[in-house]
Amino acid sequence: MKNYKPKAYFLLRAAACILLLGLLTGCGLNSGKTTKLRDLDFTVVSEELLPAELTQLIEERKTEAFKITYSDKEYLYLCVGYGRQETGGYSIAVDELYLSDNSIHIGTSLLGPGPEEKKGNTPSYPYIVVKLEYMDETVEFE
Repeated sequence: MKNYKPKAYFLLRAAACILLLGLLTGCGLNSGKTTKLRDLDFTVVSEELLPAELTQLIEERKTEAFKITYSDKEYLYLCVGYGRQETGGYSIAVDELYLSDNSIHIGTSLLGPGPEEKKGNTPSYPYIVVKLEYMDETVEFE
């Protein structure tokens, strides 16, 4: 007679490992999704009202696309720039700004100049700065 105990023991251990692996990875399947807790109130800030240090940071980076967070412990500033554009007339929309269970999420879109707008030949460097109450949270730019 053949001894089937080593094979059965091996198969049982393999099945237990696969089951354990499935349970461990199953718990992480939803970890990539964020749960939106609430929308955040914000103000779009004009260049004249920005803190001088933030204005300097934007000026240094404006030729390339950028994403900057800046805080003065009273407010949190979220800045998104789209780099050099060949003409003017661009605007930026805030598509979403919300607090999730572990971070702040902001999504923006660059809107091109309409056909009725004079585009000109002068390059532009569109960016937007939104100001919200200070929160000590990670910011996710989307």
